[in-house]
Amino acid sequence: MKKIQKYQNTKILVLGLARSGFSAAKLLHDLGALVTVNDGKPFEENREAQDLLELGIKVVTGSHPIELLDEDFTLMVKNPGIPYSHPLVQGALIKGIPVITEIELAYEISEAPIIGITGTNGKTTTTTMIEQILNQGMSHGKAYLSGNIGYPASSVARDVAKDDCLVMELSSFQLMGVIDFRPEIAVITNLYEAHLDYHGTREEYVAAKWAIQKHMTASDWLVLNWDQAEIRALAETTQAQVVPFSTKAKVEGAYALNGKLYYQTEEIMAINDLGVPGAHNVENALAAIAAAKLKGISTSVIREALQHFTGVAHRTQYVGQIHQVKFYNDSKATNILATQMALSGFEPGKVILLAGGLDRGNSFEELVPSLKEVKAVVLFGETKNKLRQAAQQAGVSIIEEAIDVASAVPLAYQLSQADDVILLSPANASWDQYPNFEIRGEAFIQAFQALDEKVGKE
Repeated sequence: MKKIQKYQNTKILVLGLARSGFSAAKLLHDLGALVTVNDGKPFEENREAQDLLELGIKVVTGSHPIELLDEDFTLMVKNPGIPYSHPLVQGALIKGIPVITEIELAYEISEAPIIGITGTNGKTTTTTMIEQILNQGMSHGKAYLSGNIGYPASSVARDVAKDDCLVMELSSFQLMGVIDFRPEIAVITNLYEAHLDYHGTREEYVAAKWAIQKHMTASDWLVLNWDQAEIRALAETTQAQVVPFSTKAKVEGAYALNGKLYYQTEEIMAINDLGVPGAHNVENALAAIAAAKLKGISTSVIREALQHFTGVAHRTQYVGQIHQVKFYNDSKATNILATQMALSGFEPGKVILLAGGLDRGNSFEELVPSLKEVKAVVLFGETKNKLRQAAQQAGVSIIEEAIDVASAVPLAYQLSQADDVILLSPANASWDQYPNFEIRGEAFIQAFQALDEKVGKE
């Protein structure tokens, strides 16, 4: 990593731990900063704080005393999930203390160039596609996943060399804290309304996403979804070279035409050869193709990587098949839009949908048009009655209920025939029955494995 000197003997407050705050605090300490960490979790329950204290870092836990700001801090590094309305953040801003997130630190120390990926949907899949393509095609160095995908950027950046590449998933929360952050290539997958409880307005949310290109220059590339008028308008305001991708029109970038994917005039592959289904994954693949081409990766490598790409865990992840019935785990679909997108990737009349979860007070009328295309539904969780009403409105003829995901899987299989698809895409958060969507998805996979063991060899 770059041995920067700017933080030597400077007083820095790290607000909020978890993985990113822990990583930032350790990095700053190693760079010679005088670090104070403040986290709301009590010390006796806070393993990260205990580890940092052992390193000689000052820790304040259990509350967020505003008096902390009486110390002469020159910088605050904020956990992305902490809103700017937090009293300590507001107090820092009033005092003129810059507030950043740890991706800014990663940028400052990284010897490797950065590909940054953001957007409302498809970030993780696109990030993973790019990383896998690059690692199959780079003649020197290695691509490293980092950022919002689960690997703190300020930790990964410590170990990369000049020939490597940081492939960084970026949330709107992280991007609000950029000061100098500048990727070599940036990707915006799409923009929809999201996280308004954090940002307040759609305009503020879009502005946060658009900050990815804030410091890019004419020597950098910005890969944009050209199917969205809002993004096309934003493209007029960037200094970067714009590389569009589109599923609807031939563009000077990556596009879909007559069942095939192209980059400029070159045919890359057939859409049907993609390893993951769905119109949304065509968009993700086009964005990944554009980024890979900008890095000089050959068409043959891109084609092979995308043919063998089976998805990201819990995101329309292919699990396996039993007697020609395919199983897909889309537990990450915690909202209606995600389930709509998942259903769009399968043949109408062939899907048995497993759905349900935490009741947040919303109805499911928006899901009705998509439910008209399913063969059957198996419902569970707090929202099963609401989803039943939506399925009835859609005219679904087979509606069953299960206790949970594990019991839904064998029930769905009983309803299936050869060439059907059993899809877990809940359209709800998991917290009524599961600690998180990952554990819900693992329950689906384990139920599939148990069913395969029981009936797969019959």
